[in-house]
Amino acid sequence: MDTPAVILKPGREKSVLRGHPWLFSGAVERIEGDPASGETVAVRSSAGEYLGLAAFSPESNIRLRLWTRVEGVRVDEVFIRARLVAALARRAGLGAADEPLAAHRLCHAESDAFPGLIVDRYADTLVVQFLSAGAEFWREAIVTTLGELTGAARIYERSDAEVRALEGLERRTGALAGPEPEDPVEISEGGLRFLVDVRGGQKTGFYLDQRVNRALVREMASDCELLNAFAYTGGFTAAALAGGARSVVSIESSSEAVALGEENLRLNGFEPDRNAWIEGDVFAELRTLRDRDASFDLIVLDPPKFAATRRQAEAAARGYKDINLYALKLLRPGGTLVTFSCSGGIDRELFQKIVAGAAADADVEGQIVRRLEQSPDHPVRLSYPEGDYLKGLVLRAI
Repeated sequence: MDTPAVILKPGREKSVLRGHPWLFSGAVERIEGDPASGETVAVRSSAGEYLGLAAFSPESNIRLRLWTRVEGVRVDEVFIRARLVAALARRAGLGAADEPLAAHRLCHAESDAFPGLIVDRYADTLVVQFLSAGAEFWREAIVTTLGELTGAARIYERSDAEVRALEGLERRTGALAGPEPEDPVEISEGGLRFLVDVRGGQKTGFYLDQRVNRALVREMASDCELLNAFAYTGGFTAAALAGGARSVVSIESSSEAVALGEENLRLNGFEPDRNAWIEGDVFAELRTLRDRDASFDLIVLDPPKFAATRRQAEAAARGYKDINLYALKLLRPGGTLVTFSCSGGIDRELFQKIVAGAAADADVEGQIVRRLEQSPDHPVRLSYPEGDYLKGLVLRAI
């Protein structure tokens, strides 16, 4: 049977030729055939030039996600297996897999040339997200292959991200292979132990992309009084305490996350009097600390995504400015702010401008001593800058 084809409008092949994996609905001139959601289609220029094979998504504004530009290739079970083998092989030597109860990302979607597929490993449990029509189309082959390649005891689905709706897909969660995950799953990172709620926690259960940055905070925390805002289940808190912090104040709005965070600290044998949890809205709690004239040597701000797209950037910028302004007012002279944005709609240049504006309003002069990014098991494909989503600054008050 002939492969359905999508013909682009004149000039709209430029992004493909530069290697970008997305083509939007506005680039499509016509469709030849009747492809189903997620089915593989041939992509051709208006002049008929072969551009590659892509997954077709009739509901999404991202109408096509490129699999390959190589001619003579078929997207089938063999192709899917080869892509997963390559993604897993790239993680060799990164260090994360060497932990006794390893936790790291195995497949990072477009950056691993597998559009819309996220695979995270938590010890003997894999958590997968099918975030595109193409990944959804190949779900059975993906699950079978992952089981064979990793030997994981169980594979659990967390396809509950909002982007599923944009692909015309319903949210799905549940066991795909093996029994339901134990709740929670224990992992290790840098000699620390953490309990992860893979069934209901944020993202796939833990912020694996912050691994290298938690290690950095651990190095910086000796003899510090630290504030960890948006603490979630205490990753940065545990790292700081392991690094010799005198005390940590952790702020988190979720009661479930606070309970798991407290258990994580007990699991690692940290004295309860070295950490105080505050359950509440971070914006309000930062203002309360400011009003009480509290101050800290080291502050970590790791908020959730405020802007998924550039359209949301203006509103998100106000939120980022507010939390950085409050934090800088709480920072002691000579202290250090480690601040992050994971919003795709906020690029590095804009994020630095926001933090600079907050520093000016707080009347704090600062130096950027380091720029931060996601851990190397979350690579950024050169032709796909959207994959560079986590940006951070280490700012010293002078």
